[in-house]
Amino acid sequence: MARPRLNVLVVDDDAATRDGLTALLESWGYHAFAVPNGQAALQSCDKDLPHAIVTDLMMPGMTGLEFIEALNERTHQVAIIMVTGQATIETAVQAIKLGAYDYLPKPLELPKLRAVLEKGLRQVSFAREANVLRQKLESPLGSYGELIGKSAPMRQLYQRLSQIAATDAAVLVSGESGTGKELVARTLHDLSPRREGTYLALNCAAMAPTLMESELFGHEKGAFTNALERHLGCFEQADGGTLFLDEITEMAAEVQAKFLRVLEERQVRRIGGTANIPVAVRVVAATNRLPATAVKEGKLRQDLFYRLNVFHLGLPPLRERGDDIALMAGYFLESFGEKYQRPIMPWGSDFLAALNAHSWPGNVRELRNAMERLSVLAAGPSLAAADFKQYCLTTPVEEVSDLAPISLAEAERQAIERALSATGGNKAQAAQLLGITPKTLNVKLALYLKE
Repeated sequence: MARPRLNVLVVDDDAATRDGLTALLESWGYHAFAVPNGQAALQSCDKDLPHAIVTDLMMPGMTGLEFIEALNERTHQVAIIMVTGQATIETAVQAIKLGAYDYLPKPLELPKLRAVLEKGLRQVSFAREANVLRQKLESPLGSYGELIGKSAPMRQLYQRLSQIAATDAAVLVSGESGTGKELVARTLHDLSPRREGTYLALNCAAMAPTLMESELFGHEKGAFTNALERHLGCFEQADGGTLFLDEITEMAAEVQAKFLRVLEERQVRRIGGTANIPVAVRVVAATNRLPATAVKEGKLRQDLFYRLNVFHLGLPPLRERGDDIALMAGYFLESFGEKYQRPIMPWGSDFLAALNAHSWPGNVRELRNAMERLSVLAAGPSLAAADFKQYCLTTPVEEVSDLAPISLAEAERQAIERALSATGGNKAQAAQLLGITPKTLNVKLALYLKE
């Protein structure tokens, strides 16, 4: 996907300078436009704030310094580069204090201008993203990237993420299953300077050691039986981006040793290859074990632990996140209601009590799945504790609440009908919602047709 062109405003009273700078910036891939004075620049910024501004200092009517001062708080959202043929230390310091990113003397050194512009735009990008995230944190959901929650443990996590994201250092994420470790890795990538690079995720628990080596490091054609083509491993595929390794403690010890070598040397050699290939990859590793326990039990090499544990993020279980449980339940119910075109039902007080009383051993993943079943299967007109017991604690065909005023067979039939209706008659999806296999669903449908 092509990178969007960033907008750069040129402010200069000299027509030849304006035209020259505009053409130069366009040749560098920016969308450049120009105005002759500070007042016109302010009017342009009021309509649409550019990503960067290259402005002259001495202009009639309003100087460059007065223009920057008039932008007020908006200077934090734009990279301002002041240029002048009358450079002094005093004006440079004043420009920076007012919010300019940098100050360059005339005649301009074009490589210097380009480098300063690129660095300034990166800083502005982070500032704008941080502003968006602050606004989201103030919203009812309190979201941060792809994470949701406003509880104290989550706010602490968001603060750590904002500090860590801009670095290239390795991160070790720990937490119970279902707490959102991959969402954290994805958020780190999206907020980092590597966000335009590849994000690649690999589950270490799902692969045999021999296959894991090939997936991580790649292989050359003919390196082993069935190696019919050269294969680029995850490190090469994610070069310039982020590699997320889930369940790192399930990686075989011999693979951990080779993995550690790649992290330390920043180069990889494909299986069957002879050349070392430089790679620049940020690694985020995750485990549902306590890292110290994993090291003690021999599940994680101690030297690899120290290499990965530059930053450690421990994710709180859902049961320790207070009001986030109800917050996220409401969000999921609304999302699935929209997806399946089901009404959003009000909650009874006993439903909220049941929601908060449950320990949620499966954490956010369990909550999400429970709310999906509930949004499809609950009959309404409101949600009660009986609905929670029937649809959230167990699958509806295994156990029906003893408070339900209908027979087990009738409840089962209604649940199947609602699931099929919600999925447009798709039996595979309906079976997944019900927590049964498609074969079992077909058997039950055949039984009902005979009745």
